[in-house]
Amino acid sequence: MNAWLPFPVISAMLLGTWLLLNESWSAANVLFGSAVAVLGAWVLVRLDAPALILRRLWLALELGRRVAVDMARSNARVARLVLKDKRARTPGFVRIGLSVRSHYSLAVLACIITATPGTSWVAYEPVTNVLVIHVLDLVDDDDWGVIVLVRYEGILKEIFG
Repeated sequence: MNAWLPFPVISAMLLGTWLLLNESWSAANVLFGSAVAVLGAWVLVRLDAPALILRRLWLALELGRRVAVDMARSNARVARLVLKDKRARTPGFVRIGLSVRSHYSLAVLACIITATPGTSWVAYEPVTNVLVIHVLDLVDDDDWGVIVLVRYEGILKEIFG
């Protein structure tokens, strides 16, 4: 981390996102996107965000595979629930005790849970490190805890520390 570009990975991701959204590699877009990327990194410094340390980057591919499989399964389940009788659903809230505390791990976990059909991130209690999620069809609280802890938390710990 240096004074001019404090978060180079995040800056590169911001520039890439800017160019993808604008669908242009013109000099003006690259120049403006670079300015946005550098300014975005400086904003993170002002917010006092922790440094992003990726330990085992290749595990991100495994995490992506797990998320894709789980989303496909969840899409099928939600489609069946929507097409069936609405009274057959039992929505509810699940409290899950986490051991991961990294801000980046929690952010990725929030994206995974919210993007998965049938679930949404409701609350996170930082003092007790408890996550609350809402599930469209709650059959067993323990199943959701196992899914989050076994499928996601362990690999997020390995990637982000």
